[in-house]
Amino acid sequence: MAMAIRVFLLSLLFLSFADHSFSLYEDQAGLMDWHQQYIGKVKHAVFHTQKTGKKRVVVSTEENVLASLDLRHGQIFWRRVLGANDAIDGVDIVLGKYVITLSSEGSILRAWSLPDGQMVWESFLQGSKPSKSLLSVPINLTVDKDNVILVFGKGCLHAVSSIDGVVLWKKDFSAESIEVQQIIQPLGNDKIYVVGFVGSSQFDVYQINAKNGELIKHASAAFPDGFLGEVLSVSSDMLVSLDSTKSILVTINFQNGEISFKKTHISDFVEDHSGIADILPSKLSGVFAVKINTLLVFIRVTAEGVLEVVDKINNAAAVSDALSFSEGQQAFALVEHVDGKVLLTLKCSHDWNNDLLKESVEVGHQRGLVHKVFINNYIRTDRSYGFRALIVMEDHSLLLLQQGATVWSREEGLASIVDVTVSELPVEKAGVSVAKVEQNLFEWLKGHILKLKGTLMLASSEDIAAIQGMRLKSSEKSKMTRDHNGFRKLLIVLTRAGKLYALHTGDGRVVWSLLLPSLRKSGSCEHPNGLRIYQWQVPHHHAMDENPSVLVVGRCGPNSDASAVLSFVDTYTGKELNSLGLVHSVAQIIPLPFTDSTEQRLHLLVDTDKHAHLYPRTSEAINIFQREFSNIYWYSVEADNGIIRGHVLNRNCIGEVVDEFCFDSRELWSIVFPSESEKIIATVTRKLNEVVHTQAKVVADQDVTYKYISKNLLFVATATPKASGEIGTATPEEASLVVYLIDTVTGRILHRMAHYGSQGPVHAVFSENWVVYHYFNLRAHRYEMSVIEIYDQSRADNRDVWKLVFGKHNLTSPISLFSRPEVIVKSQSYYFTHSVKTIAVTSTAKGITSKQLLIGTIGDQVLALDKRYLDPRRSVNPTQAEREEGIIPLTDSLPIIPQSYVTHALKVENLRGIVTVPAKLESTTLAFAYGVDLFLTRMAPSRTYDSLTEDFSYALLLITIVALIAAIFVTWVLSERKELQDKWR
Repeated sequence: MAMAIRVFLLSLLFLSFADHSFSLYEDQAGLMDWHQQYIGKVKHAVFHTQKTGKKRVVVSTEENVLASLDLRHGQIFWRRVLGANDAIDGVDIVLGKYVITLSSEGSILRAWSLPDGQMVWESFLQGSKPSKSLLSVPINLTVDKDNVILVFGKGCLHAVSSIDGVVLWKKDFSAESIEVQQIIQPLGNDKIYVVGFVGSSQFDVYQINAKNGELIKHASAAFPDGFLGEVLSVSSDMLVSLDSTKSILVTINFQNGEISFKKTHISDFVEDHSGIADILPSKLSGVFAVKINTLLVFIRVTAEGVLEVVDKINNAAAVSDALSFSEGQQAFALVEHVDGKVLLTLKCSHDWNNDLLKESVEVGHQRGLVHKVFINNYIRTDRSYGFRALIVMEDHSLLLLQQGATVWSREEGLASIVDVTVSELPVEKAGVSVAKVEQNLFEWLKGHILKLKGTLMLASSEDIAAIQGMRLKSSEKSKMTRDHNGFRKLLIVLTRAGKLYALHTGDGRVVWSLLLPSLRKSGSCEHPNGLRIYQWQVPHHHAMDENPSVLVVGRCGPNSDASAVLSFVDTYTGKELNSLGLVHSVAQIIPLPFTDSTEQRLHLLVDTDKHAHLYPRTSEAINIFQREFSNIYWYSVEADNGIIRGHVLNRNCIGEVVDEFCFDSRELWSIVFPSESEKIIATVTRKLNEVVHTQAKVVADQDVTYKYISKNLLFVATATPKASGEIGTATPEEASLVVYLIDTVTGRILHRMAHYGSQGPVHAVFSENWVVYHYFNLRAHRYEMSVIEIYDQSRADNRDVWKLVFGKHNLTSPISLFSRPEVIVKSQSYYFTHSVKTIAVTSTAKGITSKQLLIGTIGDQVLALDKRYLDPRRSVNPTQAEREEGIIPLTDSLPIIPQSYVTHALKVENLRGIVTVPAKLESTTLAFAYGVDLFLTRMAPSRTYDSLTEDFSYALLLITIVALIAAIFVTWVLSERKELQDKWR
């Protein structure tokens, strides 16, 4: 009996420790993180729909992504993300098995395997003159022949072998002063025509032998009126262009090398012609389109060069290239917006009056206008021709239309996020339980048996899938209400297309989206772009009658002096509450730490003239602002001029009309860095909403130091002009990196440190009283990370207990930045083996949990590095007291632990930023990384010390408790029986 009890207790002990693991198992994937893959706004698309193999479309995007998409579902078969400076200029498919791409302004030609995206060959094309890049792939390629691909770029024409990428011959045009516009190779002809402009009034044609690249003939002709813009090929020997006034269409015929011009006034086609005319770059056979304001005019070119109007269409959105779908027949697509729907019309270029297809499709008004359309044909079951259209929308989304419906869509706007903020979800209604009631006893037992099998590693692949499905279902992470731990939130993201998305942190789904009307192209705002997004109204939890809202700031132009636009959006419904078109520009946005009675946050918008404008423009806001008028300071950084200035408000703006919400400023201080030795390459400051738990820091031997906590500290990094470029542009003797800690209220430099022989780029993060920054050491040929910690010495006497007893301490004495602070700085540098794209730091609700650095590596992954590794007090042999404090022995390099990758084996392609959001649980923070991909995960830098994990086995706990109670009862019975037997003796 005693042996049985021992075995039973040992099994209970094993079961109680069986599930205490912090590793991520296969069945836990997706529980606390999600990953979404995108490609970006599509520029080029080539269909591949042969009878054998998968139906796919190969696309290139503005994010420098080459991808193969499934035509049936829109899923990514494969994708290749090129470098930031490797923009794709052209894409085509050859021989039915290779994808050819031209990138980097015509200097890199690659061939990719169509089935799996593996690179077959790569060819670097040399040239010395920046020029237009052109890719020409003959349509009659054969598998058993070494076919020639023509590439123009960097001022040179190259003939490249399609088999191995070898350059067969090269023709240099850099000395000819010609601006090449087109490369034309007539079908079945061994001659290549290179056409272009010399200056603005001379047209040149070069005839070149396609076999060896020798020049056959060169002809040129002058056009006194001059050309403007590009030329469009309408046939093998005819081009069309606009004159310098954009009021005359010029037909250029270069048959047999003889050049002739023919002029036709646009007013002959369009009465009362006014506005600017543009030729659309669509490739149609014998037809071209001219856009005049909102009118689209289709014009046919006859063999004699006569222009005839075919059709006129108002408010046409896009025109596709020509598609050869039958012998001698070509079709193209025309997209219009009619009654809120997309009207897709397919016409035959030889029979304009008969429509091959006409469909009206509802695509949603929040997608905007159609920007591009690509068409493809297929054979129906009745052997007739059917057509599908791939359209790119204004919000960068991608849709496939077929048979009058949307087959699939992709929200590719999320690949170009420019800013992120967070909004809380609404509170759950009273009487509604958050916990979901189990279905029945059988389901309950089945679920816990599966979990037990997963714990004991006895689960099959089907069991693992079932366990993961149950966990995703029972976690309730996708509910649209707040949870007790604060894990469920809304990520409000602003994209480059001017669209807002609300993403649920639970599963990453799009809750709502809004294409902001104020950030769409219009007559008053020609080049709109979104800048930043801020929390505008965050109602207190006791006053839930108001929904939270965000402020979106944009401008109507690429320059900082362009007029600004504001938009106010409800974060629960996604509706635009209000929008303002401002007459002033916006150079800086300063959120103030004040709110009015409706809990709208006050903001200062500083224009390029250093005038500060207060929003919201209400009497209550101005009263609050006037009370704090003398305490408002800000700084501006002029990186190009090497100047940092401090500003303070002065008085109301003086103008023709008195504006009580506009204030002049005066310069309080300035720091000018010598241009010959220092150039500003990075600045960073603390987050305004960062929470610091305590100013005191207990160090070894129970000593106390006080952090210098100031939201007005600015970290500045400067480098010598030669060292401010790419790595390798300067020698160690020419390079130096200098970092500063500057008080932005007084302009006082609190700390300066130089790194000789080092250069940027510098990536830094500022938190509490420390800064961590990353740079390159030219002498050591390695990357380095340095840390600076700043402490307040003015409170050092507070360590005296008797002063604390007699009330002579200065813990509650006010701090003024105008009095010179007594600070001490500690710093240390370490080698780091990775190049870095961005750095962030974890943030928690109360600031108690230890910090971790989130490092976005060059491999587009996120690495979590404990801040203790970047402690400046690390030494080779720390004392016993320092070891007890947690000081790690000093090493010259920072460790890279494979298990510390937050993104696991995943990548966030083209990683641009990392945002951390505190949860209600002090131990936990949410980390959101964005680039072309999106990734969100839940982190616990000091482990989940204040909660149980989601996969905690309550069933196992219940079984353990029941078993212990049973064991107690059994042992009690055995004890009573033994005692009774002893008494009978």
